[in-house]
Amino acid sequence: MIRAAVIGNIGSGKTFVAKLFKCPVFNADNEVKIIYRTNKVCFYKLKKLLPNYIKSFPIKKKELIEAISKDKKNLKKISYIVHPLVRQKMNLFLKKNKKQKIVLLDIPLLIENNLNKKGDILIFIKSKKSKILHRLKKRPNFNLKFLKNLQENQTKLSKKIKLSDYIVHNNYPANIMKKKINILKKRILYERNST
Repeated sequence: MIRAAVIGNIGSGKTFVAKLFKCPVFNADNEVKIIYRTNKVCFYKLKKLLPNYIKSFPIKKKELIEAISKDKKNLKKISYIVHPLVRQKMNLFLKKNKKQKIVLLDIPLLIENNLNKKGDILIFIKSKKSKILHRLKKRPNFNLKFLKNLQENQTKLSKKIKLSDYIVHNNYPANIMKKKINILKKRILYERNST
């Protein structure tokens, strides 16, 4: 099984590109949403750490955004509780899909949390700043201060680019992106199968 991962800036289109690969995708953001909606143990731990912000179950994203916006140290507190749960779900995903030719990891903090392994294929998704801002403004609960706090906890983009095996420019219409990703997927499969 080939493990590939999409990395890049917040709002660069990692999830969009991941879906275009048409293979099993582990989407960490979706898993976190499920954890916030269903995991009462996580709720009680977060409520204990952030009693001024976490009010009721299920956990509301608005409350988390407020906590992180007020104090960026709260992001580390939240990560301490949530990331081990996400890691468990990722391991289950990998085990379930071990017979697939290729799987894709869409994990925003893959590098920062040392979730990548030697041999993983890293695909950096690059997008124009104007396109990124346009995408981010469409998101519910858009909060510029919150986004800046998240970006401060990410590895510098220049380092991510250096670590990457491929760079995908996500500034094109969907039909062109589909073709580009299809070519890239074939290239990855060919290169890995010929070594």
